[in-house]
Amino acid sequence: MFRFLVRRTLGALLILLIISALTFVLFYVAPRDPARAACGKLCTPQTLALVRHNLGISDPLPVQYWHWLVGVFAGRDYTGLGHCPAPCLGYSFTNHEPVLGLIADRFPTTLSLSIGSAVVFVVFGVGTGMIAAVKQGKALDKIASSASLIGSSLQIYIVGVVAMYYLSDEWHLLPRPQDSAGFTQDPGGWFKGLLLPWLVLALIFTANYTRMTRSQLVETLSEDYVRTARAKGLSRRTVFFRFAWRGAMGPIVTILGLDIGYLLGGAIITEETFGLHGIGALSIKAVRDNDLPLLLGVVLTAAAAIVVANIVVDAVYALIDPRIRLA
Repeated sequence: MFRFLVRRTLGALLILLIISALTFVLFYVAPRDPARAACGKLCTPQTLALVRHNLGISDPLPVQYWHWLVGVFAGRDYTGLGHCPAPCLGYSFTNHEPVLGLIADRFPTTLSLSIGSAVVFVVFGVGTGMIAAVKQGKALDKIASSASLIGSSLQIYIVGVVAMYYLSDEWHLLPRPQDSAGFTQDPGGWFKGLLLPWLVLALIFTANYTRMTRSQLVETLSEDYVRTARAKGLSRRTVFFRFAWRGAMGPIVTILGLDIGYLLGGAIITEETFGLHGIGALSIKAVRDNDLPLLLGVVLTAAAAIVVANIVVDAVYALIDPRIRLA
């Protein structure tokens, strides 16, 4: 297991390095000049040259990328801005603040949105799928299957707007989504501010987990080792949870890791729909402002979240299924 995690970690670092290089290249394909955007309206040629020098964008592209890469591990000095300690992702062209600090301010909102919604849709999705599998062919199974098909066809930018209009503005059942101070500072405000996005995301994501859980359990319940466990006289509950449920959870864990990585990377549409200021909203700002350090930091954060989620999924998969460890 240790060697496996080391290999995956080294592979993840290589992937992040390639992503950062590609982002650098794609940024310079854009026609906008970041130095002019940072210089302001009353910008003279002398001031523009000084801004280019201070931001470190007057050097050739390979030199700029090398300076940025070294800054990530060893820190970097910026003329007129001071020292940026490691891990330094640079200074924002428009805000003139460390990129890492800007991401750290927005990441708690994205983290709360991701983890909270994941708990809700996993509990409801897996629970409903288990009921549908046990009641295969009966009314509950048909209702759950039909509801999952409807839920999987919904879109967040439609359901979110409709839910806010009726549940928050018309019926006043739930407060409008808002950025919270954090769970440790105000648990009640944190919960109320994110409850509506959690429920809307759960409505959409639950459908996939219901269908996946049902199909995997139906298949697993017909396996030879499950029938053997029943023939040995084990109780129905023991057979279901010790053998069938555990054998069916592998694919569920896989898609859960992908979904959490996607949400942690900044669900742009979700945050824009509910007006939350997380990583997704920060990425839109970076694109609009042509802010390379900020854009690169957000892209790496999103990529790191997805890569880490995949590594955790592989490790959990190996713990769930002994056959993976033997392979």
